[in-house]
Amino acid sequence: MKFTIHPHIDNIPQIAWDALAPDQPFLRHTFFAALEDTACVGHGTGWQPAHAALWEGRELIAAAPMYRKHHSSGEYVFDWAWADAYQRHGLRYYPKWLCAVPFSPVPGVRLLARDEDGRRALLLAMLQHAEASDLSSLHILFPSDTEARIGEDIGMMRRDGVQFHWHNAGYRHFEDFLAALSHDKRKKIRQERRKVVDANVISRVLEGTNIREADWAFFAKCYAMTYALHGATPYLNLDFFLQLGQTMADACVLIIGARDGRDIAASFLIRDREALYGRYWGAVEYVPCLHFEVCYYRSIEYAIDSGIARFEGGAQGEHKLARGLDPVRTQSLHWIADERFRDAVAHFLARETGGMEQYINELEEHRPYAKRDPAP
Repeated sequence: MKFTIHPHIDNIPQIAWDALAPDQPFLRHTFFAALEDTACVGHGTGWQPAHAALWEGRELIAAAPMYRKHHSSGEYVFDWAWADAYQRHGLRYYPKWLCAVPFSPVPGVRLLARDEDGRRALLLAMLQHAEASDLSSLHILFPSDTEARIGEDIGMMRRDGVQFHWHNAGYRHFEDFLAALSHDKRKKIRQERRKVVDANVISRVLEGTNIREADWAFFAKCYAMTYALHGATPYLNLDFFLQLGQTMADACVLIIGARDGRDIAASFLIRDREALYGRYWGAVEYVPCLHFEVCYYRSIEYAIDSGIARFEGGAQGEHKLARGLDPVRTQSLHWIADERFRDAVAHFLARETGGMEQYINELEEHRPYAKRDPAP
């Protein structure tokens, strides 16, 4: 077997890559191509593509999206404190090796292979490559349970996190979902939705090829405004969204809110057969509770109407709990080259894991449902 690193996703044949990838939009060859083609990664962004591939002769037997990362932005697993510790000791933390889907905290497979043996072989090759390089570390973000186990088996450190996902309990419509909530939470959601209605805001859902270029342009404007309000620069650009709308139309969903016939807010989601993934949102005009309507309630309605089993609301946000989303444990894997810092990080993670366990237990105690069934 031969291990190779590729500075462009197009260096790896699309058919071979997609044959190994599970049916999730964020793992498609076209998704990574859109990021690279539109300069959202590479080109001085701090995300330098270095995709991993394992070959047997000319056959691709395993692959992974990998980057030489020059900062920790856009990852949603925060290691800024580790970088600061390196700097205080006169050491260099960046660049580092990162196996992840850029800008998307979506849990799932990261090591693309036909079976567990292929995943293990690929991860071992990635570790050997990291050890032979002069980079500080290797990180795998939001891997599957199987991959997390493999990583721990071969000496990587696991870090736990939490996200909030909504699960479809066979609801026929939104009122079915509301009926499952406690009285207080049901009342609050109805009040929030009423505020949007009273503001004369109506939302519509656009899918796939029904999303016009003007709709993408409006969404990109909203998306950029969200970052501007936080004094930040957007990770993605209009060209990326336009290309995604062409090459992955089947996975694209826009929810647009309009008042008096004028569009004022939009959220972008990606879907597959099993899940709906909330990604980005923005508004050009403030309306109370519009964020909850466009990003959560209308998304849940769409999931129910489409028979989708799960809506992933993205990273962080305890406010999602009160709106019907459950706490879900996530994980990441980490290898640190420097033995001293490896031990320090291991002690940090041991303490953090205990606190995370308590935090998740507390969140589950405050689930908004009338019957306190265990979280899915």
